[in-house]
Amino acid sequence: MIYTVTLNPALDRELLVDAVRLGEVLRAKGRRDEAGGKGYNVSRALLALGKKSVSLGFLGGETGAHLGASIAQGGLDLVTIPIAGETRTNISLVGEVGESLKVNEPGPHILPGEWEGMLRQVESLAQTGDWWIFSGSLPEGLPATAYETLIQTVGARGARAILDTSGDALRHGCSAHPFLVKPNASEAREALGIGPSEPRGHEELSRGMISLGALGVFLTLGKNGALAMNAGETHFRSAPVIQERNATGAGDAALAGFVWALDEGRPWREALEWGIACGAAAAGKRGSGVGTRAEVEGVLGGMRATQRPSHP
Repeated sequence: MIYTVTLNPALDRELLVDAVRLGEVLRAKGRRDEAGGKGYNVSRALLALGKKSVSLGFLGGETGAHLGASIAQGGLDLVTIPIAGETRTNISLVGEVGESLKVNEPGPHILPGEWEGMLRQVESLAQTGDWWIFSGSLPEGLPATAYETLIQTVGARGARAILDTSGDALRHGCSAHPFLVKPNASEAREALGIGPSEPRGHEELSRGMISLGALGVFLTLGKNGALAMNAGETHFRSAPVIQERNATGAGDAALAGFVWALDEGRPWREALEWGIACGAAAAGKRGSGVGTRAEVEGVLGGMRATQRPSHP
């Protein structure tokens, strides 16, 4: 079974404008509200590929109730840990030609008893051979070691943990030896304490994440593709050229494609291709939509016809 855990979910509100221009009053031409949170995005992308998962998350207040209902209507299996605080709302401005600006609220304060409820739920569900995907920022009230604790919890039961976060949460999470981490280049630099002006190659960044304790790395590079590395192999693929509409959630779709392929028994090289194809298909959608299985396979076929693996 595949589980996704979203500790800081959100209602994602997208406002469509003519163009994203700073310092001006922008008038929205349309609005779209979607259930957000990185783990839920991963679960939606997995479902589009034909694979069910179980989504766990903190939800609270009217926003949380609305978000939970929306998630359930989307066909996802949902396990809710109720909280006293109000689930956050994130705002995205999206221009006609694909440029975007996103503002994320920090999220509610999680009480000690609510965190204990999440730990008990994860402990009761985790079994040998499961995939557990921990995604997103940490809400207020949780320590930087929260993901480290969750990874240790599922690892003790023989499950494989995958981590997609940043900052101190990523550094601490790596020390618990997750099966895979999915940073982008800037997140890897931050975790390794490397300044933005210091030259580092993508392989060097990936090896650095492994030195922190991760067993494998899926380093996403946006329009430049992605790199996959574990102790025995390294693979790089450039990204296909697409008409980008909204990249929100594209990284989550990429992670879903990578995990889908691994769960199907595909090798890491193919998992990398599926990840990039899923991310590209999602970036071509409005909102945080994901590509259908047919659309992803179409992108993948084009990649294989026009690209050869190359060195980053």
